[in-house]
Amino acid sequence: MEQRVAIVTGGLRGLGRAMALGLAEAGHRVVAVGHIESDIPELNEAAAQRQLRDRIAPLVADLRDAKECDRVVADTRARFGTVDILVNNAGLTFTYIDPPRFRRPTPQRFWEVGDEIVDNVIATNYLAGDRLSRRVAPAMVAQGWGRIVNVTTKLDTMNRLGTHPYGASKAALEMATEVWAKEVEGTGLTINIVNPGAGANTLGMAEEMRQMSRDGRVSRLVEPEEMVPPLLYVVSREADGVNGMRFDANAWDAALPPAEAARKSGRSAGFVLHPQA
Repeated sequence: MEQRVAIVTGGLRGLGRAMALGLAEAGHRVVAVGHIESDIPELNEAAAQRQLRDRIAPLVADLRDAKECDRVVADTRARFGTVDILVNNAGLTFTYIDPPRFRRPTPQRFWEVGDEIVDNVIATNYLAGDRLSRRVAPAMVAQGWGRIVNVTTKLDTMNRLGTHPYGASKAALEMATEVWAKEVEGTGLTINIVNPGAGANTLGMAEEMRQMSRDGRVSRLVEPEEMVPPLLYVVSREADGVNGMRFDANAWDAALPPAEAARKSGRSAGFVLHPQA
């Protein structure tokens, strides 16, 4: 695999950290962006254990701020010279939106969510990816190669009762992926989605759900490292013709050659409208 330069948002913990480490292990140089500075030592320790410290640069930034998005791109280019891969993974989840979600007698209704929470979720889960993508795409198109990878979610998380505004923010990113992919077709830049395909075993998942999964009372949660095989495929030269697709980690068969795993598990990004009654 050719060595590239990647930005991974939400890269200091959870899914993002696993993807940042996976990209670095594949030979890429990675700027792992997060907003919690205390997450850096754990990332550095994991990188050191894998002898990857020279390939991963942690960066603290508040991606809700457009100027911070500018800084992330500028810092990456100053450090490594370019940005070839952008993974839009940063997200605020239900542990932020509704901490007592599993202790409520009824789901939280959309009108019960405050303005600050809605603003922060939309800014983090959608606007940050939109802004960063618009800042890096022109150079990717000019050089004739690039990768933007968005992390959205399952449709039934987007439209389930009690999922506002998380579902809406991810639906926006899902539809943006479909539109962006059409607009870059044939340029060498591809835009795809890599998702867990189910709940993920990270700190963004409520502890009640993680415990139920450990007990076998609900479906198995996806481990962060499962995101790496489909991610490495979509950022590879082998996937030069793959654009506007979504790949779920829980449906990816890592025992198969990557292109075959992609053929079996991939589907188009975006939505199919409900059929007419």
